Amino acid sequence: MLFLQVVDRIIGIDYGSARVGVAQSDPLGIFASPLETVPAANIIDYLQKYASSGAIAKFVVGYPLNLDGSRASAAGDVDSFIERLTKAFPETPVALEDERFTSVLAHRAMIDGGMKKSARRDKASVDKISAAIILQAYLDRKK
Repeated sequence: MLFLQVVDRIIGIDYGSARVGVAQSDPLGIFASPLETVPAANIIDYLQKYASSGAIAKFVVGYPLNLDGSRASAAGDVDSFIERLTKAFPETPVALEDERFTSVLAHRAMIDGGMKKSARRDKASVDKISAAIILQAYLDRKK
């Protein structure tokens, strides 16, 4: 009989100063799915509630880089968020994932998925799809 080891979920985060896109892995850590878009002021509370219903193995946070690989201006905001995240979840590791082009890829995924133009203007949808793209890139790289 074949037994698969089920791991805790990995959470992908696309942090923005107004909204935060959140994605989750499947229990086996193979696929990423968009989960929610949360106001930035409420993200730690949201993640704590999520953690109360199931363990989080790791956070994967999209990190803003310029085309040349240097830190983008938004990196300071992400660094501050990561500090708050590690204080709230001291036992949970945080990995950084390059988030360049995720918004473009999210829009492409929405178009390819047949989403209407009016729905594609919803920035909350873009944020949670971007979080899933960030998380899937991490999962694919770790295979």
